Amino acid sequence: MTELKNTERELQLFRLRLTLLGILVFICFALLLTRFIWLQVVKHSDYAAQAEDNRIAVVPIVPNRGLILDRNGVVLARNYSAYTLEVTPSKLRMTLDETIDELAKLVEIEIKDRKRFKKLLEESKTFESVPLRTRLTDEEVARFSAQRFRFPGVEIQARLFRQYPLGELASHVIGYIGRINQSESNALESGDDAANYNGTDHIGKEGLEKSYERQLHGNTGYEEVEVSAGGRAIRTLSRTPAAPGNNLILSVDIELQKVIEEAFGEWRGALVAIEPESGDILAYVSRPGYDPNLFVDGIDSQSWNELNTSLDKPMVNRPLSGTYPPGSTFKPFMALAALELGRRTPGQTISDPGSFTLGGHKFRDDKPGGHGSVDMYKSIVESCDTYYYMLGNDMGIDAIHDFMKPFGFGQLTGIDLDHEKVGVLPSKEWKRSRFKKYPQQQKWVGGDTISISIGQGFNNYTMLQLAHAVANLANNGVVMKPHLVKIIEDGVTRARKLTVPKESYRIPLKQENIDVIKNAMVGVTIGGTGAKAFAGAGYTSAGKTGTAQVIAIKKNEKYNANLISERLRDNALYTAFAPADKPRIAIAIVVENAGFGAGVAAPIVRKALDYYLLGKRPNEKETTKVPKEDAELRSLEELKAEQGVSGEPKPGAETPGNKD
Repeated sequence: MTELKNTERELQLFRLRLTLLGILVFICFALLLTRFIWLQVVKHSDYAAQAEDNRIAVVPIVPNRGLILDRNGVVLARNYSAYTLEVTPSKLRMTLDETIDELAKLVEIEIKDRKRFKKLLEESKTFESVPLRTRLTDEEVARFSAQRFRFPGVEIQARLFRQYPLGELASHVIGYIGRINQSESNALESGDDAANYNGTDHIGKEGLEKSYERQLHGNTGYEEVEVSAGGRAIRTLSRTPAAPGNNLILSVDIELQKVIEEAFGEWRGALVAIEPESGDILAYVSRPGYDPNLFVDGIDSQSWNELNTSLDKPMVNRPLSGTYPPGSTFKPFMALAALELGRRTPGQTISDPGSFTLGGHKFRDDKPGGHGSVDMYKSIVESCDTYYYMLGNDMGIDAIHDFMKPFGFGQLTGIDLDHEKVGVLPSKEWKRSRFKKYPQQQKWVGGDTISISIGQGFNNYTMLQLAHAVANLANNGVVMKPHLVKIIEDGVTRARKLTVPKESYRIPLKQENIDVIKNAMVGVTIGGTGAKAFAGAGYTSAGKTGTAQVIAIKKNEKYNANLISERLRDNALYTAFAPADKPRIAIAIVVENAGFGAGVAAPIVRKALDYYLLGKRPNEKETTKVPKEDAELRSLEELKAEQGVSGEPKPGAETPGNKD
């Protein structure tokens, strides 16, 4: 029997399905329309910006770093362009070592290049490019370019490099730049200047390169470049040029610096020369030095180890952070204090028997039998220790401390270099603080003051401080802040701004007292301890010799420089200013382990003054040596007095004084 279809029912079912399908289609189109409105209307500006970002790349333009020049325009730090072979580890297809081995077939890669690369790689991120070879020749660039397709992740970049054309000369003044490490990167990112360092790989590490980093760096520029989907540049849309860094014009006379560094020869030490009237630092010598060019590309480990492990410590900035007892160069300031405080008059004399006894302890003078009748002039010219033993005992440590402080002893000078050391200007309060963990050593005793009075004991100053103090004396108490940068020149407009400050303050001194001290210091160079070094000079200078002990000698042993290791011998010092009537230059020098101040330190100063005042260059063949005949035998007691006696003196003990 044939089943009859229910046409009406099937029609209703078809209509229901059609309606449901229509509703589904409507919902789908509604969703698409909603999404379309969301993307094209609500989020249009956001996605348009993203699309533009994908189309446009913002490329930083690294500014040219400012130049550094001496006071006469000699370039001390400059820039040059060169090609660099750079590797981005994250983009390599081969292993890093395999890539380098293959590159070495095209470009010369030395062992030091590999070591430097690995050191830089440790300090960088894997997605950053790291230089493998710098300063490629045109031939090397051509060879690599022909095989570039084989080395994804390796690129040739044209970069500006820093160069120090004079090498070691004035290296501790100029400093150097190096690649930005992680800690420096973090500091930049957290600072206000982060955007200005986009694209910058190097930053000042030491010297003026570091302390004037913001001035030298300049302002980063930007290019908006349209790129294809493959990331290739199509055209430049806009460009904001970079502003070059400012140029630094120093107060340093690089020719004077060269004369002094050559005069040092193989000796170690420090010298600072200042123009008293302005505070301009004319020469700033730290010997030995180093070649700052080693650091620009990233120093290799061998060179770094040689510099760090050298007994000569070439990386130490001696004028800034090396501290030394001033020895007898302290005596003119002691004499001036005596005049200002009314403790002595110029003509007042003492009888020097060759020693001074305090609490049963005998402090000996360097001259057996003493200097006889000694007034203030003679005490400076002949460097009589007994005179200052008595003077120090009469003045007391508090008076000495308070008088010396305004001259800059034991105070930061504020020079435009980082990491200046403060040194030690001793006082009772200082000793209590210094030995707070050792109560039995906190008490200030008479022997401490006696040692301080001849520039020994706890006295400890940088040559920068000592030169500053001498400049203040030469300038009749008018204090000028020492500085290395004289002018900052705008990198764009070339407008110049003087950095020479106004006088910081004045030390209230009587001119007649200053004249007494200056006259005596002139006597040092005419008939005193510095006369031999300045014989026949075409100008009149004022000076003072000094000697400072490095180590103590065993009891009852005699001091013989020829029998002592060279690095354990006394330090030689000399201070000077010239011309004596109207000083144009003031100098302080220490020559480490060179013996008496008159033997080595004074002749170096003579060469410096000859050049600066007369334009006279020393004989190139002439060298500064310590004559063996000048070495004298001295006892343990003599050496102790040069360093100073700390603690309560023992009855019957003897201590000698300085030998200049």
